[in-house]
Amino acid sequence: MSTESTDAQLVKRVQNGEKGAFDLLVLKYQHKIVNLVMRYVRDPEQALDITQEAFVKAYRALPRFRGDSAFYTWLYRIAVNTAKNYLASQRRRPMDVELDLQDPDQYDLHAKLKETDTPEGVTLSNELRETVEKAIAGLPEDLRTAIILREIDGMSYEEIAQTMECPVGTVRSRIFRARDAISKKVGSLVR
Repeated sequence: MSTESTDAQLVKRVQNGEKGAFDLLVLKYQHKIVNLVMRYVRDPEQALDITQEAFVKAYRALPRFRGDSAFYTWLYRIAVNTAKNYLASQRRRPMDVELDLQDPDQYDLHAKLKETDTPEGVTLSNELRETVEKAIAGLPEDLRTAIILREIDGMSYEEIAQTMECPVGTVRSRIFRARDAISKKVGSLVR
């Protein structure tokens, strides 16, 4: 049974009055949503509060959920909007994207970046990581969101298009432009 069909069944159960089914959705997605919110908010406690607020909003809005998109896509939008609203109220900038060492693909990347053999290697890898993070943080929001969804969250182009509510061609263009901008910033360090 696919994730989407399982989610759809749980959503239906919640819409039919079974509150416990929502607990299963929370358990399934809470870590993903906390990690998502942490990209916007530096304070882990605040991120947990924002995540809880996002789930409360989702629960209250669930009767109106039509299933036009996957549940996670819908929840993702709610969480991002909740985090952005928090930032607007605090007048802070979003947090730089950091590597998630729980993700095996990113762990390999982190291992390659972290050359501990020499002090020069350590300095270069730190400088490279900071440059990439700053390059991502400096992208316009539409490019930054697209590249994070693709490279960090591992979403397909179609899932990103659905999440960002734009055509797949636009997603491809945004990801290309984001990669190009990051490459230009990093280029001088890796030559």
